[in-house]
Amino acid sequence: MRSLIPPSASKYGLDVADRLVRGVDEAEVKALKKQAGAHGHSAEAEYRAILAAVLLTPRRRPLAELLASMPDVGRDADFERREHEAVAADVSA
Repeated sequence: MRSLIPPSASKYGLDVADRLVRGVDEAEVKALKKQAGAHGHSAEAEYRAILAAVLLTPRRRPLAELLASMPDVGRDADFERREHEAVAADVSA
């Protein structure tokens, strides 16, 4: 897999930062390495992919939040389900 940030990024004026994360639990490190291996790339590349997915992907809104944001339009009667008598179709023609 290609790096999310090419090594030449700083050459083109893009901000590229190195970060050291301390105090990471050993179980989390093992899980990261296992997931990276499953995806066929390094733990560092997996870490960058996780950061990008979490920080750069718009969050999905919960259904309750989406429904609550809908405008209050119409009357309840406008949305009531109407029961109709079934009419048999004439297919003999």
